[in-house]
Amino acid sequence: MLQELSHMDRITQLQDEIQQLLTIMSSTIAYLTSRSNFVQISEDIPITKQRNPDKYDTPEVFEANKKELVTDLIVKAKQVEYLIKSLPEPEPEEDQAKRLQALDDEMAVVNEEYIRAVARSKDLHSQITDTLRLMLEETDAGLAEKPL
Repeated sequence: MLQELSHMDRITQLQDEIQQLLTIMSSTIAYLTSRSNFVQISEDIPITKQRNPDKYDTPEVFEANKKELVTDLIVKAKQVEYLIKSLPEPEPEEDQAKRLQALDDEMAVVNEEYIRAVARSKDLHSQITDTLRLMLEETDAGLAEKPL
């Protein structure tokens, strides 16, 4: 069932399985409440409402469907449990802190490199602009000096 998946793939798969488990639970509750007949559970509380026979299943069919729904729930719950057990152990807090600090340090270095690169690009842009302006001024001056 589980291939070698990344941690995020496993978490996504676990989310999907939990969603399916919740769907099965919801469907089970809907079936049990809509396809069962009212039964008196206490002599002190009478049954005040009856369903039409076509609105509920016979006791045999109801029990068979109930067992099937329970089986589906158990299978899906075991799949969820298996996926949970396959997740990696959480990283110790101090290891996480060290890793985050290393990432923060790396980010600071890269940010400095970025700032230098932006400054260099602005400097190069300024140099190119000045050079082009000088070339255009010389061209304009040369055109102005030539007689027509």
